Amino acid sequence: MKTNKTLSKIAATTAIAVAAISSSFGQTNLGADCGCPSVASRPTVLVSTLATSGGAGDGELTAANTIFDCAHTYILDKKIYVAPGKSLTINPGTVVKGRKYSTADSATALTVEVGGKIFADGSSTCQIVFTAEADNLDGTYPIANKGQWGGVVIAGKATNNLTLAANGPVNFAGKLCVADGLGTFEGFNSSNSKDQFGVNLTTGGVFDDNDNSGILRYVSIRHSGASLVVGAELNGLTLGSVGRGTTIEHIEITSCADDNIEFFGGTVNVKYLTMLFGNDDMLDWDDGYTGKIQFVFGMKTDNTASVDADNGFEMDADDQKSNLLPRSHPIIYNVTMIGNNKAALSSDNSGLAAIEAKELTEGEIYNSVFASFRYGLNVIKTLGTRTGGSESYHNWANTGGNGSNSLKIKCNAFVGMTNDFAIDKNNAVAFVTSDTAQFYTTDKNVHLTTIPGFDYAFAVNNTTNVISHKVDAVPNPALSTVGCPSAPVDGFFTAAPYKGAFASTGKNWMSEWSYAALLQTVGGLQSCPTDLNFDGKTDNVDFLQMLGNFNTTCQ
Repeated sequence: MKTNKTLSKIAATTAIAVAAISSSFGQTNLGADCGCPSVASRPTVLVSTLATSGGAGDGELTAANTIFDCAHTYILDKKIYVAPGKSLTINPGTVVKGRKYSTADSATALTVEVGGKIFADGSSTCQIVFTAEADNLDGTYPIANKGQWGGVVIAGKATNNLTLAANGPVNFAGKLCVADGLGTFEGFNSSNSKDQFGVNLTTGGVFDDNDNSGILRYVSIRHSGASLVVGAELNGLTLGSVGRGTTIEHIEITSCADDNIEFFGGTVNVKYLTMLFGNDDMLDWDDGYTGKIQFVFGMKTDNTASVDADNGFEMDADDQKSNLLPRSHPIIYNVTMIGNNKAALSSDNSGLAAIEAKELTEGEIYNSVFASFRYGLNVIKTLGTRTGGSESYHNWANTGGNGSNSLKIKCNAFVGMTNDFAIDKNNAVAFVTSDTAQFYTTDKNVHLTTIPGFDYAFAVNNTTNVISHKVDAVPNPALSTVGCPSAPVDGFFTAAPYKGAFASTGKNWMSEWSYAALLQTVGGLQSCPTDLNFDGKTDNVDFLQMLGNFNTTCQ
């Protein structure tokens, strides 16, 4: 929401605002709107006391339906699992904290196994928060604290392209395949079925693309991404063969040491995603992911010292270069991603691109805004060790590729990039005329130096969290989509006649109780708060406090 309002008269309490939001807004009083006590007053529960101890089922929750309520704070003090046929319900306003351990294989995580379900259904004012045990939730825990615990992992039965002959055997650091259709989550040094996703096709298993692993809605995951084994970290949210029957909406990932969200195959659709301050890629897919994505906002810190890859999208069909089917082919609309203009390449598959298209990926990205990356779109053309005669470039250029322009990057704005387009991470390559004609003319992508109302500069102290320059992520007026593909009316996508994650008018979809609001990171997004005493509700107490706040601005 683009707000810069002057309050010149008494109005309804829903329109009253103060000049700034307290750093603890919606956090230390998390869930007050739905009757939860203050976070500081909640007694802790070690989740291991609710789970099996020892044996193959170590860490599996014992109840048929375990309930986490907001009257307690739950400590993940070991790897915790939701077993097949069981469920975990996390009530709105609940806080779950991951304990940090000094050894990689002890990193804590919450995993929903194949056949298990999670129901974490928060609301815009009663978010569910996963964070580090040391985080006091008042905005002072440094955003530089990444990898303090593992993350949230969900396994399902939807399609992937894992094939043992091409992918195996599993070695827990990139090669995931256990059997055709069955993989072990990256980083889990384990042969236990509770660490696996997909189905075993060789023993008669059948994929279920409508598989339902539950609900994640209004969930914030913070300070995650711990390494479980050298070279293989967990992500903020890891989705393995998750089916489209699963609901994943209004997810926020902050300060993750690895990818914010990674898809290993699957068909799940996701919507309303916020990703802040991560080390690695914002969104990563592999192994034949074919879901839908809409409304994504991602932003890096201004810390360019990270040795990790810093892509917006990292896109793979399969890491083993074996032409496996189905290839990854998600369909994506309305993304805004802001990089940190990091220039130095690293060894971590890094293109430092807004869109890093490799490993024969397919997919479609439309009507989006990307700013301040080294490259806009980088496509891989050199085959290297890949079998066959084509790579992602050929899918994009439709020259010797695998089908009619199966990688589509259309109607996007690339802002402040030195190179909107690159091949093999090389901006010095001699582009053929057909390449540049396709990128700019046929596909209607545009290079912009500035956009009215859009400020992608950002400055933050990564230790104190003091923001000295906010981002304004909302172009105003909106960037036109005339002549561009519209999101299909199919029950998932929402009509959005503008480029980027946010409309230039009206209330935006980000929660005012989000981490971005907590740190006041992003100008032009939060609407003016009415809860002036930060007790989680708007009432006569707030009305009395507002009397001294007229003729001030809210932004």
